[in-house]
Amino acid sequence: MTHITTDICIIGAGSGGLSLAAGAVQMGASVVLFEAGKMGGDCLNTGCVPSKSLLAAAKAAKAGTGNPQMGITGQVTVDFSAVKDHVEAVIAGIAPHDSIERFESLGVQVIPAHARFSGPKTVIGGGQTVKFKYAVIATGSSAFIPPIAGLKSVNYLTNETIFALRDKPQHLLVLGGGPIGMEMAQAHLRLGCQVTVIEAASMMNRDSPELVDRLRTKLQSEGMHIIEGTAATEVKENADTTISLILDDGQEISGSHLLVAVGRQPNISELGLEEARVKTDRGIQVDASLRTSNKRIFAMGDVAGRLQFTHMASAHAGTLIRQMLFGLPAKQKETAVPWVTYTDPELAHVGMTETDAINRFGADNIRVLKADFSGNDRARADLRTEGMVQIIVRKNGVVIGGSALGPSAGEMISVLTLAIDQRLKIGALAQMIVPYPTYAEAIKRAAGSYYTDSLFSNRTRRIVRFLMRFK
Repeated sequence: MTHITTDICIIGAGSGGLSLAAGAVQMGASVVLFEAGKMGGDCLNTGCVPSKSLLAAAKAAKAGTGNPQMGITGQVTVDFSAVKDHVEAVIAGIAPHDSIERFESLGVQVIPAHARFSGPKTVIGGGQTVKFKYAVIATGSSAFIPPIAGLKSVNYLTNETIFALRDKPQHLLVLGGGPIGMEMAQAHLRLGCQVTVIEAASMMNRDSPELVDRLRTKLQSEGMHIIEGTAATEVKENADTTISLILDDGQEISGSHLLVAVGRQPNISELGLEEARVKTDRGIQVDASLRTSNKRIFAMGDVAGRLQFTHMASAHAGTLIRQMLFGLPAKQKETAVPWVTYTDPELAHVGMTETDAINRFGADNIRVLKADFSGNDRARADLRTEGMVQIIVRKNGVVIGGSALGPSAGEMISVLTLAIDQRLKIGALAQMIVPYPTYAEAIKRAAGSYYTDSLFSNRTRRIVRFLMRFK
């Protein structure tokens, strides 16, 4: 057993762990990084990168059929195996940036092995004992498998296995109507599969119900079968190898493949957390500074049991660097964290929802400003008028939340993220100059509606008539 002493020991080489390792070592800290699986973690290998690559192929397939309303029709041939080649090529193109070789060239000591705490200041793994000044747990999350009768006896898919599937599913059953489920459902639908989504509650239930209604209508118009408010109680494999879901309302839905996408769970097993004196609940317990019950150990990303996004894990890296390297107090802000579901149209949100805002400030103290894409010239030209922007403001005009549905909602939401983070008032958005024609004009239009009642009031008309007498 070799002994190593380091400033920072990181367990997990996903997006958060890699961002922290690269930043810390280049600022002069010694860093040891453990990773038992693939460098890049879930985001590169089984999450963000492959899913968006598959969605891009699906969008290309959809675009290839044209649009009869524009006078364009066409036919598309989908080579499902070649689509997966595309997904693998994108991963392979990004992988060198996350590779062991790159991080060792930066000065990080990478140990490709499982790690566990052997005490409050030591980690063991790969034949090494590492004594640290600080340790960071960045082990991410994995698909939650619900306790449904018969599920473990069938060959189901998760986000960790579906991208390796080379044969196109004839009928994909998707258990779960959250972001992962809906993205994979639409991707496979557009690539020629029949798709049924089963959601025990309501699809995309963290997002604006009004925008979700519009997204639902769009997905159904493409041929997706969506069952909501009905839970699966049993799973069974049939004699012809198809899989059936028995629902609590008596329905039986059969398909060729089953994707389980009902949520994520933090990866905290076999880490020796008791030896490290680190407490857990849903994930690892951390305070606003991401510090665990052991003051020398932090947790970041999905494993910390908070918002489970790649960009959140990257933000955690900056918070930790300020504390561990410079001894500066730092708390992780979560008031302006955007999220995007990359369906087509995209569905994006940041800040408070309308329900959150009402619960905190009262219905009389907030306003929800809206701009429908039916009045947006770019959307009209593209025949994409199903979208909408919503901005939630306090009575004093401070922006506290926002949502967007549209082809570029994931890009548009950054404007609202900045407004919330900087505590801007709605006037800043109403006065900005936006290029024409763009979908982002809807943000300016929604913001401008805050002033409509006062600008076009009888009082304003009287003032204008009075002033015009002196012109």
